[in-house]
Amino acid sequence: MPRTELASRNFYDVWLPEVAPSEALVKRGRQAGDDARAWAAFARSYRAEMKRPEARRMLDLLAALSHVAELSVGCYCPDESRCHRSLLRELLGRARAKLL
Repeated sequence: MPRTELASRNFYDVWLPEVAPSEALVKRGRQAGDDARAWAAFARSYRAEMKRPEARRMLDLLAALSHVAELSVGCYCPDESRCHRSLLRELLGRARAKLL
């Protein structure tokens, strides 16, 4: 299903750009494909972006909320292993989120 169709259906409840990769980084991630080195570079850059104060605060907030509510993280990427959401899960774990 095309992203525009999912977006038009309000598939997700909330969009949190604070924990999304920058537009430039998304383009790099798409270009990485199956290239392990390119994916590793993407992962390093995403982790660096998540050290920004606004991202750090959002990670801490989501981690705290995970102890009183169930949260789901979604994305339009078809393969979680090559998507920032797998990295986001790792970062949330480090922030002491309750992960299922």
